[in-house]
Amino acid sequence: MKFLIPGVEIAIITFIFYYIISFFWNTRAMDLFYGILAFAALYAGATLLELPVLKKLMLYFVNGAVIALLIIFQPEVRLALSRLSVKGKKYRETTEFDKFLDQISGTVYRLSEKRTGALIVLEKHDSLEEFANKAVLLHAEFTPELLESIFSTTTPLHDGGVIIRGSVILAAASILPLADESAQITKSMGTRHRAALGISQITDALAIVVSEETGTIAIARDGIITRGVKPDRFRGIIRSVFTNPRPVKTNTKQFGLMQKVKEWMG
Repeated sequence: MKFLIPGVEIAIITFIFYYIISFFWNTRAMDLFYGILAFAALYAGATLLELPVLKKLMLYFVNGAVIALLIIFQPEVRLALSRLSVKGKKYRETTEFDKFLDQISGTVYRLSEKRTGALIVLEKHDSLEEFANKAVLLHAEFTPELLESIFSTTTPLHDGGVIIRGSVILAAASILPLADESAQITKSMGTRHRAALGISQITDALAIVVSEETGTIAIARDGIITRGVKPDRFRGIIRSVFTNPRPVKTNTKQFGLMQKVKEWMG
């Protein structure tokens, strides 16, 4: 067993050096790494040649240099530590969602300030492929500039809804089913509001409407439309819908039948 310990130590040291080199390769910190290697070689030479004064000076230098290097290369060190974190993947996913949320929130309220009408549908679990296939397929990575340009009145894609799946703009100029007449529908609501309410009645998608007349923001989900949504509430609604686990739907008829069967069986 004692013969294996040196081999394990060599493997660990090799892995550490490999990780450090691969992380700093082709970065500004690579020159620093070369400098550390040269310093280590000089220190080893001073030890072999028995130069105590030089060794002591180098140790004094190291004590101050470590703190300075941690300050100068703080971003690189932070990134390296984040890569080692076991929750790194979840953190990256959260960061990407926050970035998307910031971008779509900013885009929607810029459209609101310009009073540019828009209808944006965020797909959740129920597929919107049926409506996307009847529209103009884009399959483009979401960017605020692209979304704003789609709803520009000078483009042929502004009339209709945009379907977004994750962070991808799936389709534009999508024709969505209109909601039937109900207490939710008022005279001030146009086709966009009725389409947003309609798609929310038959799917679990979330629909965002920017009014062309007033610039107000409305959100439709689960067959209910909320108008006059402010930025903080807007972000809160989207975060709650797309970060919470999907609720388990219970078939009430089947549940009632099972209850009767249990009663009969005593």
